[in-house]
Amino acid sequence: MATYAIGDLQGCYAPLARLLDYIGFDAEADRLWFVGDLVNRGPQSLEVLRFVKGLGAAAVTVLGNHDLHLVMQAEGYGKANREDTLDAILAAPDRDELLAWLRAQPLFHVEGDWAMVHAGLLPCWDVAQAQALSDEASAALTSPDYRDFLANMWGSEPNYWADDLSGWDRLRVVVNAMTRMRFVTADGRMEFRAPGAKGPPERGPAGCLPWFDAPGRRSARATIVCGHWSALGFRQTDRLLALDSGCLWGGSLTAVRLEDRRVFQMPCGQAAQPTGWQ
Repeated sequence: MATYAIGDLQGCYAPLARLLDYIGFDAEADRLWFVGDLVNRGPQSLEVLRFVKGLGAAAVTVLGNHDLHLVMQAEGYGKANREDTLDAILAAPDRDELLAWLRAQPLFHVEGDWAMVHAGLLPCWDVAQAQALSDEASAALTSPDYRDFLANMWGSEPNYWADDLSGWDRLRVVVNAMTRMRFVTADGRMEFRAPGAKGPPERGPAGCLPWFDAPGRRSARATIVCGHWSALGFRQTDRLLALDSGCLWGGSLTAVRLEDRRVFQMPCGQAAQPTGWQ
């Protein structure tokens, strides 16, 4: 049995199929961890969603910002973007089943020393607190009144955490940190708007640093598996696996076998050759 953590798919089903064939994935014995952003911008979001849902217990996925964007679009909230490729899902006969399944996925997943999140964790959160906050957001997303949450979920404020935050502000901070964050300030505030806020770490906003480099980060003892940041690219350290290697943008789709950290990459060009290394 092997567990493979896989980077952002964003509707890129064909590279995923090639990657799984290359690694010899066995749905009866192996497991796949998906770091979120299953859908949008790529050409086969519907196929990806059906495939991952169909894996059942063989797959673990956390929600990304594009997954939540789909849920909001389906309910008439948020703003559609010209780059969206969600129409096939929204018109599918099984759309309600797919969307209900997607809403039921967590923002954060923990197993042993591994913790998976789409974007990141605020420096002041330890793993236990992050899990509890993810559970709060999941409860809101799966409650009978989940549309109320969707109507109030999007927005970039507040951009900091305080234990006394409540209501929609509290849940919005959780969603933003776990699905949108890249950079934080020295005092732990999320930065979304400043020049460079979506770029590579070396060209980030003035006075900011990547969330995983924040001094005193309380989740630093866990090994965090994440995606979301194609400008960062694949990065592996003792306590970080960042897996968004830009498949959507012509890069590669990356998988890491957690048991031995062996890396597998499938270039997104049809003629490119896959690679695997320790």
